[in-house]
Amino acid sequence: MFIQTESTPNPATLKFIPGQDVLEVGTADFPEAEAAQTSPLARRVFAVEGVTGVFLGIDFITVTKADGVEWAHVKPAILGAIMEHFQSGEPAIEGPASSGHATHDGPDAAIVTQIKDLLDTRVRPAVAQDGGDITFHGFERGVVYLHMQGACAGCPSSTLTLKMGIENLLRHYIPEVTEVRPVGV
Repeated sequence: MFIQTESTPNPATLKFIPGQDVLEVGTADFPEAEAAQTSPLARRVFAVEGVTGVFLGIDFITVTKADGVEWAHVKPAILGAIMEHFQSGEPAIEGPASSGHATHDGPDAAIVTQIKDLLDTRVRPAVAQDGGDITFHGFERGVVYLHMQGACAGCPSSTLTLKMGIENLLRHYIPEVTEVRPVGV
């Protein structure tokens, strides 16, 4: 098995590409080890000292390291943990993966559907290339709340991505959108 690695815009995060599917659908975000109880893959990666976050995409794994930890010291152990997982035959996640988007009913449901469609077709594929994901969290009085995951969470350029990229895109196609803000979960 050959696992490729790619840098991301977030210097604390690396993208690992195992050359086979990680998840069948959706994504899974584990911002700390305690959240990884449902994922044998994430638990293996968190066992590497210095790992602070694991994000699973359809065909990649994004790993975030602690400040002060050098990639040269943890990357070989992470590669070993990923290889060990795929050789074990265990699933990446026990149970279903999440589509990511929060549900939203009410008078703005049509607008929210448009927002989710634009996120799914224009935004999420682009941020997946960088090892992350951005999902819909809410819409209230013209403000779209988005949750940034994987390499996007804590990325130095995430504010620019939100304001200049996603906000401009949504405002262009959906006049009811006035602003985009990040949320933590």
